[in-house]
Amino acid sequence: MLEIRAVNKTFNPETPNELRALQTVNLTVDDGSFVVIIGTNGSGKSTLLNAVAGSFFIDSGSISIAGADISRWPEHRRAKLIGRVFQNPFSGTAANMSIAENLALAAYRGKPRRLGWPLRQPLISQMRDRVSQLNMGLEDRLKNPIGSLSGGQRQALTLLMATWLHPDVLLLDEHTAALDPKSADQVIALTDTIVRRDKLTTLMVTHSMQQAANLGDRLLMMHRGRIIHDFHGAEKKRIRIDDLLARFEEVRRAELLDESVAEMLRRVYV
Repeated sequence: MLEIRAVNKTFNPETPNELRALQTVNLTVDDGSFVVIIGTNGSGKSTLLNAVAGSFFIDSGSISIAGADISRWPEHRRAKLIGRVFQNPFSGTAANMSIAENLALAAYRGKPRRLGWPLRQPLISQMRDRVSQLNMGLEDRLKNPIGSLSGGQRQALTLLMATWLHPDVLLLDEHTAALDPKSADQVIALTDTIVRRDKLTTLMVTHSMQQAANLGDRLLMMHRGRIIHDFHGAEKKRIRIDDLLARFEEVRRAELLDESVAEMLRRVYV
């Protein structure tokens, strides 16, 4: 279970560039839940994932995974509990290393280091089996440098690496945004299969309304560092793209109203 309690984060406090990125965010994600997060640019989506991953320390509040308070754990310590896939297909892998060597890094993550050849036959057989499930023909190319692959192939392997050891929490930060439509569809289908099959507790940020409507069992909409909508259960199953677009339009209108009220007050008091 992932528990986020009253989390706040402000960047550049008490300066002209102050940004209140997260404002008293409360969120409980049950084990095995697949949560999709949407919102406009700057709404706090990726910041929330970074807070969980430990890319920075939060200002206040707490973050817990499986009952352990990780709020002050450094990022490398949290990596034992968290799998992550970034937007850039070239992040999260070593380009000059082979597919097998990259997968070995994932397989041995968090385990004691020992002298010896890591790519033993049982592990190679396991790699071939898991890579074959990607349906990309890469199981016969395990010795190829991972940097020689297409973005879609590389992102599929990155997802496989992030989920190899069944992490307590999987973070997906717009992991198909940089891919062409066909590759994006392949990676999304693979994501859905792995998350459901392994019952992974997952937070996925996306700008795709189609993905938001069709994936996951829960949908959050963020705005100005807050969760403003939380769709789950039957409501999530009924949600459609038009419904989401209507919600975004409501936010836009509210923003325009806030701006007009602020301008009116400035004229009155200045």
